Amino acid sequence: MADEPELPREVALLWGRRPAGRRGRRPTLDVEEITRAAVRIADAHGLAAVSMARVAQELGNATMALYRHVAGKDELLLLMADAAIEEPPESLDGDWREQLTTWAGAVLAAIRRHPWHREIPISGPPIGPRNLAWFDRALGALESTGLGEAEKVSVVLGLLLLVHGQARLSIDLAAGFAEDPESFGAGYAAALTAVVDPARFPALGRVMAAGVFGAGGPGADHAAPPEGFDELDAEFRFALGCYLDGVEGFLSRR
Repeated sequence: MADEPELPREVALLWGRRPAGRRGRRPTLDVEEITRAAVRIADAHGLAAVSMARVAQELGNATMALYRHVAGKDELLLLMADAAIEEPPESLDGDWREQLTTWAGAVLAAIRRHPWHREIPISGPPIGPRNLAWFDRALGALESTGLGEAEKVSVVLGLLLLVHGQARLSIDLAAGFAEDPESFGAGYAAALTAVVDPARFPALGRVMAAGVFGAGGPGADHAAPPEGFDELDAEFRFALGCYLDGVEGFLSRR
């Protein structure tokens, strides 16, 4: 029987297949404990507060004890990024559109529970156990569509662009809204009125004339949002619907 190929270092770390180092005494920690401690620190104080020394302090260990398991902060961030996304729902109900809509809302909710997640660079395709579980759920939602396997992957990757973009943007917008709600409503409309010259910005001028940036803001939707979404997501739900309409149109042309 041929030997299994050696996993890349970071993949082996994420999947618990990398042996601990041999520095010092027998380890009293494991990777999951280290990751949980780092997540607690980031949740309480932000990502900038996370360091190997701070995590060691949180766990009541010497910093060198962490290096038996995690080579440094880059690896720690890799573990945190997979942990923060949590586990996906065990099952999704409804047709493929309903399933993907629920999936998108659940991803947003998971990231918003750990807003520092948006600060970790996305340096490659999903490979950690939790990220792959989410990927698998979305692919499974498309099982009944008749799409080829490569087409399913393309649909899910396009959806990920929407979801991660909204997650990052809405967290920042929520912080700005909390500081200055007026700048998102009448104050924003007044500022635009002062600076938008319809001759220079004709399309935006027509939007202004239509009162889109008046009371309620663009895409205002006062109906109760679906689970996982909030009042900042009206535009995202519209964009998501357009994206899924496009997928549905593609399916109808098959």
